[in-house]
Amino acid sequence: MDGSGRRNLYPDEEQAKVWNTLISMGGSGQTEAASGASYVLASCLFIRLLGVIYFVAFISLASQIRGLVGQHGILRARQFLDSRRHWGWHRFYRIPTLCWLRSDDKFLLSLSWGGAVISLLLVAGIASMPALIALWVSYLSLFSIGRIFLGYQWDILLLETGFLAIFLAPLQLLPDWPPTAAPPTLIRLLLWWLLFRLMFSSGMVKLRSGDATWRKLTALRYHYETQPLPTPPAWQAHQLPLWFHKFAAVLTLTVELLAPFLILGPPPLRHVAAALFVMLMFLIQLTGNYGFFNLLGIALSILLLNDQFLERTVLMFSPRLHPLPSSQFLSWLAVPISVVILLLSVPIVLRLFRVELSWPRPTQIFFQWLEPFRLVNGYGLFSVMTTERPEIIVEGSHDGVTWQPYEFKWKPGDVRRAPPFVAAHQPRLDWQMWFAALGYYPNNPWMQLFLTRLLEGSPAVLRLLKSNPFFKAPPRFVRCLLYDYRFTTRSERRLSSAWWRREQRGFYSPVLELQQLNEGGEPQS
Repeated sequence: MDGSGRRNLYPDEEQAKVWNTLISMGGSGQTEAASGASYVLASCLFIRLLGVIYFVAFISLASQIRGLVGQHGILRARQFLDSRRHWGWHRFYRIPTLCWLRSDDKFLLSLSWGGAVISLLLVAGIASMPALIALWVSYLSLFSIGRIFLGYQWDILLLETGFLAIFLAPLQLLPDWPPTAAPPTLIRLLLWWLLFRLMFSSGMVKLRSGDATWRKLTALRYHYETQPLPTPPAWQAHQLPLWFHKFAAVLTLTVELLAPFLILGPPPLRHVAAALFVMLMFLIQLTGNYGFFNLLGIALSILLLNDQFLERTVLMFSPRLHPLPSSQFLSWLAVPISVVILLLSVPIVLRLFRVELSWPRPTQIFFQWLEPFRLVNGYGLFSVMTTERPEIIVEGSHDGVTWQPYEFKWKPGDVRRAPPFVAAHQPRLDWQMWFAALGYYPNNPWMQLFLTRLLEGSPAVLRLLKSNPFFKAPPRFVRCLLYDYRFTTRSERRLSSAWWRREQRGFYSPVLELQQLNEGGEPQS
């Protein structure tokens, strides 16, 4: 018992010894058990916030899945899976998805809307562990057939976080408040380790890249303007003087590189780390649309706040906690899971320092078998800052003379349209158009498929766009032009009401017809 009458939440002495060792390595000078810290409330809040994140992720996919990978979508899931059935039973672990059973639009929508419904159970605290298992399997199933459209860092972060959360969840089927079951210590430590890797890797990749803008602290001078989907505050931030951008770059690197080490310290230092991480995530959310990435970062940061802190600052009128020991089954299960996660993550961290670890052949085979399940991943955004903003404008024509543009829902097009707030929803086609503009048309086979669907007049794909200028009949021709987009200055915006100014660079793709695209065959993507 501690001085307040709460039970010590370290029923498993062996787990406490592991933590004591980690703390001593961090130089805190005291054990968590000795300080009476517990994390029951934080785990409860984390799981419910994860339910909110899953809900947003599945709802977002449900509105897009048919156009992205449906029967008449851009990257058709059925064709993708049918072309790999000759792999035999190996296909089930190389592409882990329930879509091997069915891959039609109804099943894809069932996975998406079903995931949204189950996530509400998780928010309510009903059958948390079964719900988390179902959510992880469903999202992995969609991830595996989504390919480039679900290849973002927040997608793999959700899978990694969601997998660990399964073993953090209480075993009871009905919710209780205040929570009574202590989470397994090792699982919580693995989630702290995930947060450490997420933040520290984000800083290290910037240093490792040798990018001149990060070295000179001018990266954010370009970032607000050239990021995939800016917000109105991003336009405002872009107008600020250079010294502010340099200060913001220093702050970003400090939080990413130094604050993670506060996790190894005693609770007060962890609280500081959590505050810094949440601040950074809030600022990113304010100036850019990065899906549910920021919510995931905040959810993981909440796990750094012990019950004593939350009772004093957030839940001031909550009953005093009298938690029960964590399940012995979960405590024992946490041991092999921890071994696997650490073995998978150590090479990724060492790679940040250009150190390659060579595993024995059987271990490498085991790691390769686990890779499609995305249990451990590398992270790091904007290691090399984009200093220009090429933007693709897609146009169609019936006669090859008069051209009309397709307007996307969220990405820049009309220069007078304000940058949107769209997160935590992620418009995946709009995002992918940003990546395509940084490359070349022949290197983006999915782009050819997208243009083919426009010429076919696919309703599922057209629903991904804001407007269809060819509502009576699909165009005969399509083409893509490349423009250079820049934020306007304050004076330019006062005169023209435009958020952007643009200048045409040339053609991104040639003028294309449906017959020409069909004769080339459907590319693999």
